Amino acid sequence: MRRRRAACLVCGLLLVATAGCHAKRKTRSAPKSDAYADALKPIVQAQQIKVMHWPNFADYEPMVQQFYDDRNYEVAWVEDDGTPSRQATAFIQAFKDAAKKGLLPDDYDASLWDARVKKLAGKSEEDVATFDAAMTVNVMRFISDLRIGRVNPTHFNFDIDTDDKKYDLPTFVSDNAVDAADVPALISSVEPDNEQYRKLEAALQGYLAQLNPPPAPAPVAAPSRPEAPLPPEKKLPVVFNSIKLGGTYIAANDLAQRLEADGDLPAGASAQWTPGKPGAYNAQLAAAVKQYQSKHHLPGSGDLTLMTVMSLNHQKFTAIAATAPPPPPVDPNLKPEIQKIDDSLERWRWLPNEYINAPLMVNLPEFVLRGYKPDHSLDFTMKVVVGKVVGEHQTPVFTHEMKYVIFRPFWNVPISIIKKELMAHIAKSGVGYLAAKGFETVDSQGRHVDATAAEIERGGVVVRQKPGPKNALGLIKFMFPNEYDIYLHSTPEQQLFDRTVRDFSHGCIRVQKPADLAVWVLNRGNAPPGDWDLQKVTDAMQTGPDNHTVSLRNEIPIVIFYLTANVGDDGQVHFFDDIYHYDQQLEDVLSKGRPYPREQVKVNPNAVATPGDTD
Repeated sequence: MRRRRAACLVCGLLLVATAGCHAKRKTRSAPKSDAYADALKPIVQAQQIKVMHWPNFADYEPMVQQFYDDRNYEVAWVEDDGTPSRQATAFIQAFKDAAKKGLLPDDYDASLWDARVKKLAGKSEEDVATFDAAMTVNVMRFISDLRIGRVNPTHFNFDIDTDDKKYDLPTFVSDNAVDAADVPALISSVEPDNEQYRKLEAALQGYLAQLNPPPAPAPVAAPSRPEAPLPPEKKLPVVFNSIKLGGTYIAANDLAQRLEADGDLPAGASAQWTPGKPGAYNAQLAAAVKQYQSKHHLPGSGDLTLMTVMSLNHQKFTAIAATAPPPPPVDPNLKPEIQKIDDSLERWRWLPNEYINAPLMVNLPEFVLRGYKPDHSLDFTMKVVVGKVVGEHQTPVFTHEMKYVIFRPFWNVPISIIKKELMAHIAKSGVGYLAAKGFETVDSQGRHVDATAAEIERGGVVVRQKPGPKNALGLIKFMFPNEYDIYLHSTPEQQLFDRTVRDFSHGCIRVQKPADLAVWVLNRGNAPPGDWDLQKVTDAMQTGPDNHTVSLRNEIPIVIFYLTANVGDDGQVHFFDDIYHYDQQLEDVLSKGRPYPREQVKVNPNAVATPGDTD
């Protein structure tokens, strides 16, 4: 896989290197072309256009220069009569609508284009040149952002390679954008060809429509969404009593408006509750709360619990708070749900083409594994346990290919876990503790050796747990060899799958139904001898040989991903906590403005999870 990517990258570099050798592009027969050329050249070479929202385009300057070199520095976006081309007008509208795609309109000068268009009427050489150069820069930014995202994922230590899907932007814009017959269709074609992405983008537009209703004849401020205040007692969260069906709630009106704004109550339903007076917590309100809980990954009882109210107020639940904090102010232009959708759409754009519709995908904040059929429709979902939030055990985000499964595996305990978790027991009970718990010490060839506590602590021998039902890896593991030593595996701790928040591992991913997954993987991967059914898999797990490897004839792409918003099977958008703070990291980078980090950097496997044969 790595060799194939390298080969593709070489081909891509050759394409860029030879792009300047193709025939000159067809250009508009604009008057005074030499004069426009004289005005365009210093703008491009300066790497800044002062009138742009983000003036510095040094990261795009070589591509902009090649674009104009190929055109003999004639304008691309202005007609002879001093008006924008049809394509420029369509792109300006796309820039203004950028929020509908989870992007920031100001990144593409959305609010500045109307004034620029007016200035074109005078056909000033400087105004025409500035308009044309700014349009080229923003079209390149817009297309690149939709194609591969705004920030290179390696900046966040995500092992996702976007290089293979990059466009040769000067060639692409010249050949496809300047004379595009249908600009919206062109824009759609550069985005991820994935149904989940399209559903999430459509849902985003619905949320934006709720947040920003059509303007009234007179200018009005966009309404902020009502915040459901905390229940009236304001006692310690740990002793708060939930409000159940048939009870009363003093803030029922505010709660109903909040749920109505989210689409969980029909429009106008909040009118039945009187502002400022205790209201009935009736069946309609309880059903709306239950739907909200389902969408936001909360226990779906329909009771108005403290965790639900905290979620409604966009507060993090903490059982040790002395008093509940006041609701934070809500920026109506940056609703938290919309931000999660924006962040999730950005990550979809990072995926390489061969992983856009990967057959297997783990969504870490959701604690769910999904399998897809060859036609990309959903085949199954399965609960998973992922790396702990606290400490250095977060499961990394990356793409790879599943190559084989191992029945009845040994667990080679990483030295970090030996030091942190086993040595205290060995110090108390002696080396015999290991044998009593099903562990053994072996050399690098797997041969049994006796070892002292000192040898074990310094890593002079391998400590491994013997196969069996009590093994930390369970009875099967699913392998896609990677530098993090991360894989899927079963677990004897099945009770963990009853938890809502499932971050308990040292980095690897524990699956709820390993035998079912094995049947799916072995048949999808055409593993010998073929015709793997549940009985054959169960026999191999229970009574088969230890550490038995079965290779897949067809490797299966898998994505370990991070989406805090997605559209579920019920058609609703579901939201999940930013457990590893990756949303916050992304938002911090974007808040600094352009130029965003675009260069590929070396991913450090030690920065995301403890290396070793983790569980």
